[in-house]
Amino acid sequence: MKHLNKLLVTVLMVSGLTSQAQDGNNPWAVSFGVNAVDTRVSAGGSKGFIDNHFSQPFNVKENWNILPSISYINVSRYVGNNFSFGVQGSVNKIEKFVEYTGGNYVTSNPGDLMYYGIDGAVKYSFMNLIKSKVIDPNLSLGGGYTFLGDSSYGTLNLGAGINFWFSDVVGLALGTTYKGGDLLGGDRVDGSNTPDAPGHFLHTVGLTFKFGGKDTDGDGIYDKYDACPDVKGLKQFNGCPDTDGDGIPDKDDACPEVAGIAALNGCPDADGDGITDAEDACPKEAGSKALKGCPDADGDGVADKDDKCPKVKGPKENGGCPWPDSDNDGVLDKDDDCPKVAGPKSNRGCPEVTTEVIKQLNEYGKTILFDSGKSSFKSQSYSILQSIANILKEYPNSNFMIEGHTDSDGSNELNQTLSENRAAAVKNYLIENGISAERLKSTGFGETKPIDTNKTAKGKANNRRVEVSLIKSN
Repeated sequence: MKHLNKLLVTVLMVSGLTSQAQDGNNPWAVSFGVNAVDTRVSAGGSKGFIDNHFSQPFNVKENWNILPSISYINVSRYVGNNFSFGVQGSVNKIEKFVEYTGGNYVTSNPGDLMYYGIDGAVKYSFMNLIKSKVIDPNLSLGGGYTFLGDSSYGTLNLGAGINFWFSDVVGLALGTTYKGGDLLGGDRVDGSNTPDAPGHFLHTVGLTFKFGGKDTDGDGIYDKYDACPDVKGLKQFNGCPDTDGDGIPDKDDACPEVAGIAALNGCPDADGDGITDAEDACPKEAGSKALKGCPDADGDGVADKDDKCPKVKGPKENGGCPWPDSDNDGVLDKDDDCPKVAGPKSNRGCPEVTTEVIKQLNEYGKTILFDSGKSSFKSQSYSILQSIANILKEYPNSNFMIEGHTDSDGSNELNQTLSENRAAAVKNYLIENGISAERLKSTGFGETKPIDTNKTAKGKANNRRVEVSLIKSN
């Protein structure tokens, strides 16, 4: 234990020598916990550098030496720009020493060798870079000196770790350091199982405590308790200033350079309507909060400055003016599907489809001519189809059924399919020419609904037809 005592004294001495003034709260940190030593890294082998040195890093049971007590202490000082310098003392007992013998890695007990290490390192924290307040990953570079049994040697150290902060000053620290023996990787004494200067891994887990705050702005309030640590302030405001002298500290003052009232978080209110001048769209005229401080003379909910009819009530959607009824049918233009043509309210201001209209549509439908046995139109039918489309456009809120009918020539199945296809062809033409698809349906009845005899050519021609009917809404 005499080596351990010397080790702790040396750590404290070096920590004192490396202290220096710097910015930031709690610049000092002390960590302590348990370490594990793994000598597998220097056992050698014949499979290449990586396998020789870094294979089986987590073979805890076979390779790790763990002393079941507090076995390391680290003292560090933040030196600025995410860098800190620390000194660490470690103690362990080597009961598992890994060698490469006969083409195999063999773990043996070299005689319960005591292990002592003292190491110094510069560490860089990535906590600010990743903008985290809890997770603190870091890398370190340094050197140290190791006592192993009767041997002692210097090491070059490369480390990585991560801290998890439970609060501003308390955290869990995990780390691992590769310690290269004799500053060049270390080795064993040739032909002997006795360790000379073996490189090894030193793993640690423990608690970290930060301390050592200061008063950056010199206002007599310790930074840890100073709500504004970088700016001189007043004690009654926890170290924060009150630039405009309105009794509200700048950090809570929405208008720190202009005196205001507490009710408005330190901002002024020139017209006294309870709305700050900065948020008041009419700062010199008292108004309502709902209208951002502007008045509303006609009380229609539209501020006078935005009201196209400030003395007559009207909806906001129409700029504060009453809705018009262009066709005087009692249905306001906004609700009128046909604002320029009078129609009843029951039909949303549009004219209703009469029996005369349906009769006219069907007169047109009878004259639509198709290619024989097909659903394609003869050229003279396009003007008729356009006439039907023009009529349907006059009734934009009415829906229609297009029905197809055939004569009795051919089988029932073929006639049914043909009637459906012809009705669909008329429907598609109307859609392509400005009629909404939602307003149209089509169906076919084949030869099932004749209006004339199928024994004469004229009768058959009458039966081959398209009919249009109104779909009544529920």
